[in-house]
Amino acid sequence: MSDITPGILFDTDVCRRGSGSYKWDSASDTGVIPLWVADMDFRTAPCIIQALRERVEHGIFGYTLVGEDYYKALTRWFATRHDWHIDPGMVVYTSGVVPAISAIIKALTSPGDGVIVQTPVYNCFFSSIRNNGCRIEEAPLRRRDISSHEFTYEMDFSALERQASRPDVKVLLLCNPHNPAGRAWSREELMRVADICRRNGVTVVSDEIHCELTMPGYRYTPYATVDPDAIVCVSPSKAFNTAGLQIANIIAPSEAVRSRIDRAINDNEVCDVNPFGVVGLIAAYSPEGEEWLDALCAYLADNYALCREYLAAELPDCPLSRLEATYLSWLDVRSLALSSRELEDVLLREAGVWVNSGEMYGAEGYLRINMACPRARLAEGLRRLAWTLGKQRRM
Repeated sequence: MSDITPGILFDTDVCRRGSGSYKWDSASDTGVIPLWVADMDFRTAPCIIQALRERVEHGIFGYTLVGEDYYKALTRWFATRHDWHIDPGMVVYTSGVVPAISAIIKALTSPGDGVIVQTPVYNCFFSSIRNNGCRIEEAPLRRRDISSHEFTYEMDFSALERQASRPDVKVLLLCNPHNPAGRAWSREELMRVADICRRNGVTVVSDEIHCELTMPGYRYTPYATVDPDAIVCVSPSKAFNTAGLQIANIIAPSEAVRSRIDRAINDNEVCDVNPFGVVGLIAAYSPEGEEWLDALCAYLADNYALCREYLAAELPDCPLSRLEATYLSWLDVRSLALSSRELEDVLLREAGVWVNSGEMYGAEGYLRINMACPRARLAEGLRRLAWTLGKQRRM
């Protein structure tokens, strides 16, 4: 792959409509450009496709035994790429990060306990907490304006300390890197989180599904490298566009806690994985997979540059969050007359662009835009979005 440029790899327009795609086939209007749910419109790495093709040719797809080669691929990847050395004995596999988080909450809490989230944050955190009978305790992130066109978020450590000090608060759900704020938390920030939670007896559960998707100049810090007692969830699904293969891993250092998580995984009946998820992970976490991933990150960085520059010119009253990681832009639309939910509806009906309302992440007045698509499609989506939101500004 060394002679293939990111443009050749990712500019290809792959038709996903009619393929059973949740992202594309949820809209009845075939003219809609879906920039909402967080999967990418790129074919996965060729090495993954080839590995899956060979597995299909075998022709038998019975119950799956996860073997030593799976753990070797996982641990080698994080050791060499991120300097995080994982003991294979600490790994519990399951079908996805969301089922993992739900099982962990079930294992570590009792109904009525508090679970901290740092809003705005991934919407499934809220449902995972509620579904286990626990209370959502918010420690909102603090917004910091960088310029008239750009802002970022910082952790409010005082708010985190207040929530963590409550005796009925048991868990912090950390999003690292953060969706939708786009932060790649620094080691210093994560060390302060670890200190606060350790002193207050709060277990940190870190969702690190976006860990590979960093922008130039930023680095992902595995939370477990600053807090060895933490529980971390990882998956190749976001970085390699393989969510449908349904594979994820929980890294839990405590044998007692790991046993409780394993029990909860079985209680929730998400203990079995399919052979394609196993094969896909092994292929993804390979030198060929890494080369493809580096090309992807370069392409996503250029998509973000397009998004930032275009929206700054066309919607100067709608600042954009500075993106350090993920492929998700976070647009401030509070200057417009309608709520973010109303704007989501207007954009879908009038512009044929589907984005996510910030309300679902706990922040009214924002829109989340998925930029992981061929650049020509993103440019058209941004054109439609800017024209329609611009009309709201002029009204």
